[in-house]
Amino acid sequence: MFLVADAVPEPAYGSGPLLAIAAAAVALLLLLIIRFKVHAFVALVLVSFLTALATKIAPADVVTTMTDGFGSTLASVALLVGLGAMIGRLLEVTGGAQVLADTLIARFGEHRAPLALGVASLLFGFPIFFDAGLVVMLPIIFSVARRFGGSVLRYAFPAAGAFAVMHAFVPPHPGPVAAAELVGADMGMLLVVGLLIGLPTWYLASYLYGLWAGSRYMVEVPDLLSGGPSTPEAKGGRLPSFGLVLTILLLPMVLIFIDTGLNTLSTIGTVDGDATWVAALRIIGKTPIALLITTLFAMVVLGWRNRSKADVETILNDALGPVCAIILITGAGGMFGGVLRASGIGQALASTLETTGLPVIIAAFVVSAALRVAQGSATVALTTAAGLMAPTIEASSGLSSIDLTLIVIAIAGGATVLSHVNDSGFWLVGRFLGMDEKTTLKTWTVMETLIGVIGFVFAFLLSLVL
Repeated sequence: MFLVADAVPEPAYGSGPLLAIAAAAVALLLLLIIRFKVHAFVALVLVSFLTALATKIAPADVVTTMTDGFGSTLASVALLVGLGAMIGRLLEVTGGAQVLADTLIARFGEHRAPLALGVASLLFGFPIFFDAGLVVMLPIIFSVARRFGGSVLRYAFPAAGAFAVMHAFVPPHPGPVAAAELVGADMGMLLVVGLLIGLPTWYLASYLYGLWAGSRYMVEVPDLLSGGPSTPEAKGGRLPSFGLVLTILLLPMVLIFIDTGLNTLSTIGTVDGDATWVAALRIIGKTPIALLITTLFAMVVLGWRNRSKADVETILNDALGPVCAIILITGAGGMFGGVLRASGIGQALASTLETTGLPVIIAAFVVSAALRVAQGSATVALTTAAGLMAPTIEASSGLSSIDLTLIVIAIAGGATVLSHVNDSGFWLVGRFLGMDEKTTLKTWTVMETLIGVIGFVFAFLLSLVL
């Protein structure tokens, strides 16, 4: 007996009308938020509903489509942001962020503070997803920004860009892993090439651009996730050691590595993937569980050793309040992206571009970028573009292993560009850094586009010489 997947409904319109509806939806969303100051959460829900009606999604499916997009985004974001905010708050209130910032600045020098934050984020971003890594690093970023002054973008963008680069280009993140499997690229080669392209891409598109954006746009350090200078530890009391702070930050990375490593070993047959001990170790390496374990560890070593349990509970409770709005707006962004996917807009745009006759690596970038713009999610754009391009890649003769790897990088570059209002990351970064929508478009959207374009250019140039 075989299970047959539900058929995907045919779009009600052709590519032209669907693309016009998508453009109108984005324009209306920006108008509501920027011109009429409608709250982003309300505007996203309203535009999602109107888009579903305009694209003739079946009336019985409209609400389900909206809530599915909302719920699937929250499922991946809410736990990570909530637990990450708790860890970050504990680090900030107990002086851990101050200790890490002081040590990094002492090693790198005051003038290289943004570089120090970026390098730390590259290390933490290897196994940790963008959302979780950024939330954990934000208190440290804010602490350094308060200490040296200037726009928070100078310190936040090198770090946020580091997480974005690692998330797009380097396994074990889900987008590049799925794309590599779909096009038949070697995972080990993708890891090496992803780092070789990702690191200079980060330096140019994130670190140098972050310094420029920080000098161009003055964004004050927000109070979000801040324990403030009034805490006993911040006044000069007992501070946690650098080793302890580093252990807390590395713990989720180590736990996630356990899952990744065992998965690799079971794939190649070194260990039995069905063994009970393998399953038990792998489950603690799942990102939400790894962050939960880290939160509990931080509660004990940072909180209960120096404070009452009631104080620690208050600290954790205070961490959740400021991020609730961010979580809801992020979920609403996922709702909008889900409606766009269900309407067939992304598929129509990608299919149109796939038939343009461009070279495979360029077509892969363009199709992925079109999907990214149409529906928002970088991971969805990566996997969908890889699936769309797979038959073309398979039919192309003379593609080497390095060619396939560079095509995956090109797809990843396309999936990174033009983060805007249908991307949950757009709202996450904008709200955490206290930026309005205009400033987020002028800064974050530009940096994401630079990361995607520069990464693609590196991949394209290598494809010409290798």
